[in-house]
Amino acid sequence: MIEKLIQIFKIKELRNKILFVLGVFVVFRLMANIPMPGINTEGMQAFFQDFGIFQFASAFTGGALDRFSIVMLGLGPYITAVIIMQLLTMVFPALEQLQKEEGDAGRQKINQYGRLLTIPFALLQGYGMLALFQGQGVIEPLDLMATINALATITAGTVFLMWLGELITEKGIGNGVSLLIFAGIIADFPINTFNMIASIRDYPGAIQAYVLLFLMAASIIFGVILFTEARRNIPISYAKRVRGMKLYGGSSTYLPLNLNPAGVIPIIFAFSLVSLPSILAQFMSRIGGFLGSVAGFIANTLDSLLVFGALTFILVFAFTYFYTAITFDPKNVADNLKKMGGFVPGIRPGEPTAKFLGHILNRTLFLGGLFLGIVAIMPWIIRWLIEVITQIQIEDFQFLIGGASVLIIVSVVLETIKQINSQLQMREYETF
Repeated sequence: MIEKLIQIFKIKELRNKILFVLGVFVVFRLMANIPMPGINTEGMQAFFQDFGIFQFASAFTGGALDRFSIVMLGLGPYITAVIIMQLLTMVFPALEQLQKEEGDAGRQKINQYGRLLTIPFALLQGYGMLALFQGQGVIEPLDLMATINALATITAGTVFLMWLGELITEKGIGNGVSLLIFAGIIADFPINTFNMIASIRDYPGAIQAYVLLFLMAASIIFGVILFTEARRNIPISYAKRVRGMKLYGGSSTYLPLNLNPAGVIPIIFAFSLVSLPSILAQFMSRIGGFLGSVAGFIANTLDSLLVFGALTFILVFAFTYFYTAITFDPKNVADNLKKMGGFVPGIRPGEPTAKFLGHILNRTLFLGGLFLGIVAIMPWIIRWLIEVITQIQIEDFQFLIGGASVLIIVSVVLETIKQINSQLQMREYETF
C-alpha cells in the first residue's frame, strides 16, 4: 500500500488530480458550514431529531441541511433533473434520437438541458423547505425580500456544487457527483464517533449495541464488496476471417454482466426523490380545508419509518431496472457483436442473442435490485435488531450508520481505486 502511494505521488499528473479532488472537498466542506444569512437556525437540530426522514436527507449533504447552510439542498435538485431528463429521453423519440444519432454531442446537449432544469427544481425544493420549516416553527416567518434572498442563495449553492462535481469529473479522478456525496457522508464521522463515546459514558449498556452495530457494519461492507464485484461472464467467440494473406479472429473471450450493473446510482436517485412527496404534502397541508387535511394525512403517513422504508425499497428496486435499461441495451450489444463477427456459443447472432442477454440480465438485476433495496433499508433493520437483542432504545444514543451510506462509501472507494490503477497501468505498465 505504501509503495503504491509513493508510486501515485511520483506521477505528476495523477498527483495533481488527487490534490485537485481534495481541494474541492475542502471548498465543499467550507460551504456546508456557512449558514444562510438572516435566518435563526437554533431549532434546526431538534426538528431533525423529530423527523427521521430529514435525518437521512441531511446525511447525504454532510449535515448542510440541518445547519441550514448555503448548500443545504446538496446535489438533490441536479440528480432529480438528470432523472427527469432520462425519463423524457425514453418517452420522447426526438430526445432519444438526439442521444443515439449525435453521439457525444447529443449527450452533451441532454446534459445541458439537465443543468438548466436544475434551477427550477432547486427553486421549487428550496421554497418547499422554507415553507415547511416556517410551518413547523423552526425558523421565523420571512417577508418577500428575505424569501427571494434565501431562494437565490439556495439555488446558487446547488448550481455551484453541480459545477464542482463536473470539475472533479473533468479535471480530477472519479465521478464528481458520487465523490461529493461521499465527502458529505464521511464528514460527520468525527462527530458521530464523539457521540458514540459520550453515549457509552452515559449509558453503559450501550456498548453491547455498538458491538452488534460494528459487526453488522462489517457484514454490510463484506456483502457490498461481494455484490459490487460479482459478475456473470457470458462466453463470446469470434469467427475466423481471412483478409489478404492473414487470418483474423478465432479467439474466445467473455462479456461480463455485473450482478449490480447500476452501482450506487439507484440509491442516490431514490434518496433524492423519496423526501419530495413528504415536502410537498407538508407544504399543501398549510392550505387548509379538505385538500389541506388530505395533504396532512399523507405527510403524517410518509413520516412513518415503516412507510418511508417501504417506499425507499420500492424506489431503489425500480431504479435498478430503470438505470440499467438506459445504460445497457441487449439489442445494441447483440448487433455490435454480430458486426464484429462475435457470437455466444450455442446462440444464433442477432435477435436470439439479444433475447438471451436480456434473459440473463433480468435474472441478475432481480438479485442486484433486491440487494440494493435491503441495503437501503438496513438502518431500520439494524435498529430493530439492536432493540430486540439488547432491549435498549436506539434513540438513547446517536451514531448514524446506514446501509446506503456504507454502500456509497465502499462503491466510490472501489471505483476510485480502479481508476487510479488504470492510470498507473497506462503509465507504468511493465513495473505495475
